[in-house]
Amino acid sequence: MASDREHLGAAAARFEGHRLGEPGYRRISVALFAAGLATFALLYCTQPLLPELAGSFDVSAASSTLTVSLCTAALGLSMLLAGPASEVLGRTGLMRWSLVAAVLVGLLCAAAPSWPVLLGLRAAQGVTLAGLPAIAIAYLREEVHPDSHAGASGLYIGGTALGGMTGRLIAGGLADLGGWRLALAGIGGLGLLCAVVVIVLLPPSRNFSPVPADARRIARMTLRVLGDPVLVALYAVAAVLMGAFVAVYNAVGFRLTGPPFQLSIAVAGLVFCVYPIGTFSSAYAGRLADRFGRRPVEPVACVVMLAGVLLTLAPQLWLIVVGLAVMTAGFFAAHGVASGWVAARAQLGAGGTAQAASLYLFGYYLGSSVFGGIAGVAWSGGGWRWVVVETAALTVAGLVLALGLYRSRSLIERGKTPPPVAY
Repeated sequence: MASDREHLGAAAARFEGHRLGEPGYRRISVALFAAGLATFALLYCTQPLLPELAGSFDVSAASSTLTVSLCTAALGLSMLLAGPASEVLGRTGLMRWSLVAAVLVGLLCAAAPSWPVLLGLRAAQGVTLAGLPAIAIAYLREEVHPDSHAGASGLYIGGTALGGMTGRLIAGGLADLGGWRLALAGIGGLGLLCAVVVIVLLPPSRNFSPVPADARRIARMTLRVLGDPVLVALYAVAAVLMGAFVAVYNAVGFRLTGPPFQLSIAVAGLVFCVYPIGTFSSAYAGRLADRFGRRPVEPVACVVMLAGVLLTLAPQLWLIVVGLAVMTAGFFAAHGVASGWVAARAQLGAGGTAQAASLYLFGYYLGSSVFGGIAGVAWSGGGWRWVVVETAALTVAGLVLALGLYRSRSLIERGKTPPPVAY
């Protein structure tokens, strides 16, 4: 954290930001790609293991989803504190040590002696993970040149997409070899490697300006980012789209390991190979947003996601996989655009970039926890059709919100200093 303070400069000598092609930009890209990979691998490593966890601990399908929902809920709540804390303590140190702590808790999960202990450790892991996603977008906004903001955000989101795939694939494969304990230990090892990359490569902040440790000032800043209807709508978009996305992947393992497919955990986990599509779609959507603005790109991404959700109703396995791929592409495109939009609007408006990013991600993980957990109930009550009803309704809600955002006025139209693209 001291490194953030060492590089503070006067406003007149403000660093313009790392540009595409420069060494600093490459270091940021690799470090935050690794950070996103580790965060999502650790966060969702139990998702492909849900059928095995349900059998090993003799709990229901709905109860097994708690290993995901409790972690994401704790993460979302903790980010409400992590974002404001980073405004006082600095960005880079908090990101680094948050990831290290999450890795250590992840390794403890592999040795959990009982179901309550495992759930408690997963909740603790959510708390420790909060320092990274709450701050990463704000860090990018401050340290990357404005010409590359949306593209850099897309690369970070792409790392989270690859992390989601890698964590699930490794966990599923190791579970077939040695059970869920080996799977969680393997993900902990992956997280440790990524933590080393982040510690070594992440450049110190050069444009971070700490605010005084004044609770009332931080509260006022938080209220400002809650008073912007566009930001509030983006928080809601995050909640419903992430809820739909996680609900599908929470339930798909039960569908594929049961009749008529009867796949093993490792083979069923191969559906997560569609995740790299999210890496490309988020980066591509970021480039489109740089060119055309975020407003027209967001609703199109929601339509793509909805088409993928509906396609999973097909009885053929290959069509289910195609549907998951289309849904994943649409989701990460929408998320990449929306998350960058939040940081940009907060910075252009009343400030409080980290608070705005934290509130966005609070909505994101609240949706994951609530709607992802409901997926287990939907599956138990009505099978895959009810899961699709839930997720399609959530995606339509996201589309309606995105269309409302399309009609909203930008801060530029209200007389703010214009950035490279309209926010």
